[in-house]
Amino acid sequence: VQLQASGGGLVRPGGSLRLSCASSGRPFGSYRVGWFRQAPVKEREFVAAVDVSGGLTYYGEFVKGRFIISRDNAKNMVYLQMNGLKPEDTAVYYCAAGPSLSDSASSYEYWGQGTLVTVSS
Repeated sequence: VQLQASGGGLVRPGGSLRLSCASSGRPFGSYRVGWFRQAPVKEREFVAAVDVSGGLTYYGEFVKGRFIISRDNAKNMVYLQMNGLKPEDTAVYYCAAGPSLSDSASSYEYWGQGTLVTVSS
């Protein structure tokens, strides 16, 4: 499975972005997919994950209802809608696929290259 994350950019505090994760190779629908982020000099942090059907989702505590993860298996896509962005959300965001719905990066086998989100006025 090859993953490619996109949709990052510069946004003002309070703004919104939608990140996309496109997959190619093996059928995407059999994998759980997670989003992680990493800010400079910080460890990689779990953001959100979704199960194979899209019916079960899981979020990091800091999200607090601001982000929504979803997937479209017919299009081999997973999305992360981010609302109410804050400067502390600035990071490189990565999508990852694996067999488990987990907040641990080690549970994911395949990783995209990351897309940079910058929240600044």
